[in-house]
Amino acid sequence: MAPTMMAVIGIGGKQQKEKTPLAESELKKRNEELEKELRESREREEKMKRELQSAWERLRVAEEAEERLCSQLGEFEAEAVCHARDYNARIVSLVDQLSRAQTLLLKTGASSVSLPSSS
Repeated sequence: MAPTMMAVIGIGGKQQKEKTPLAESELKKRNEELEKELRESREREEKMKRELQSAWERLRVAEEAEERLCSQLGEFEAEAVCHARDYNARIVSLVDQLSRAQTLLLKTGASSVSLPSSS
């Protein structure tokens, strides 16, 4: 069985050597087309790699900006809480001061002085 296969392979080799110039030019043309497609495909791949790299860089920058903004927001919130506490303490102090002033006025008999009503 092996000798028959060898004979067939040998015959096939002879047929390929007897190609016509037309078939050979068609093969060269097809080869050139395939090479061109391969070049274009590689160029598209490189372009996509550059675009992907650019997108990754923009994402990294956006994430860093987000982190900075979150940090600043936290600082502003903490500052706002401090201000709110200060204002609240000041209001409590003023209410206390007003209450003492009213008590003092009532003790000294200056009831003729009218105080604005809170309603």
